[in-house]
Formats: sequence, C-alpha cells, structure tokens
Amino acid sequence: MSFKEKSAWIMALVPLVIYPAYLAVILWRADNTSLTGVFYASAMLWTIGAWVTVSIVVHIVVGIISPKDIDKKDQRDREIYRFGEYVGQSFVVIGAVAALGMSIAELHHFWIANVIYLAFVLSSLLGSVVKLVSYRRGFPQW
Repeated sequence: MSFKEKSAWIMALVPLVIYPAYLAVILWRADNTSLTGVFYASAMLWTIGAWVTVSIVVHIVVGIISPKDIDKKDQRDREIYRFGEYVGQSFVVIGAVAALGMSIAELHHFWIANVIYLAFVLSSLLGSVVKLVSYRRGFPQW
C-alpha cells in the first residue's frame, strides 16, 4: 500500500472519530437548552485542532514505520489524488453556498458555522473515499 493510500485512510478515519466527538459535546451542552444557545465555538475549535494534530501525528508515525514509501509516488498516485480532491471539494462548495443562503436568510450563526464545519468533514470523507475506491478498483478513464 502506497503512502498516499495510507494517507487517504487517515483522512477518512480521523474525521469519523473527531466529528462525532464534537457532536457529542454539543448535544451534551444542549441538555436543557436549545442548540442555538450552546457555546459551540470552543468545542469546534478544539475538535478542528485535534483533527489537524491527530492527522499530522498519524502521518508522521506512518512515515516513520514505512519511510521507504513516503517519497514514492507515480503518475497514478498524482491523478488519484487530484481526482479525489476535485470530487471532495464539491462539498466545500455546497457548504459555502448553503452557508451563504443561510446568511441571506439571517439564520442563527450556530447553524451557519455548523454547516461549514460539516461541509469540511464531508469533503474530507468524500475525497478520501474516492481516492480509496480509485486505488482499489482502478482509476476512471475518461
């Protein structure tokens, strides 16, 4: 398995742990209040920081465990990475459009921030899944 494929696994699994932790904290804080009354900013910032930190640390550990694979990438790896990023970024665009619409509708900033956060999570997941499928089943030829 190439380092790029391992990286795709990392970027698929880390948000599957971090984002539910964020949701659990928010729902725990909203025990007796509405969601828009929850202090979400600190939990969001901490989980985003944890996401970045855990991803970096796991990438470093994987690089230490298999250092010979870290510099190896061929044209197929580059094309799979590019394709996965293009597909994954679609959720960033969808999230931005949704946040813009919510802002125009003057919805509470809690919802806008959470839609943007969810868009980043889904972008990472979708991009990683597309990369993993491309590695396992083959890259689509146009």
